[in-house]
Amino acid sequence: MAVKIRLKRMGKIRTPYYRIVVADSRTKRDGRVIEEIGTYNPKTEPSTIHVVSERAQYWLGVGAQPTEAVAALLKITGDIGGTSTLKQPEPKADKAALFDAALKELHSEPKTDATTKKKAAKKADEAPAEEPKAEDAAAEAPAEAESTES
Repeated sequence: MAVKIRLKRMGKIRTPYYRIVVADSRTKRDGRVIEEIGTYNPKTEPSTIHVVSERAQYWLGVGAQPTEAVAALLKITGDIGGTSTLKQPEPKADKAALFDAALKELHSEPKTDATTKKKAAKKADEAPAEEPKAEDAAAEAPAEAESTES
């Protein structure tokens, strides 16, 4: 009996998901298998590959022949060739922690009165008008102080 290590297609249309299986070479692609030794998901970024290395080494040792696609996956995981070049995806942040951080940020920001564009425009028009008054008042204060001293 010729034994192959190959991919068994799972998933939906245009969303493939594969199981790495050991099967008789005469069975159908998605037919009866001897053992499932891993999974492969090409749609994630980077692609997700999980292989039970011990079982893959066993089946390669007893003469099971990997297909071209499986041989490429086993080279990436380091089961054939010895060095692993498998990239691990970054762990996703906990949604509860992200929510708490956003909530703290929301409550820590000072509230501003101008929330709409019209209000912001009115505020911008009023602000320059007030600044010269403050400068004039600062200029008058030293002059008054000099006149009271003499």
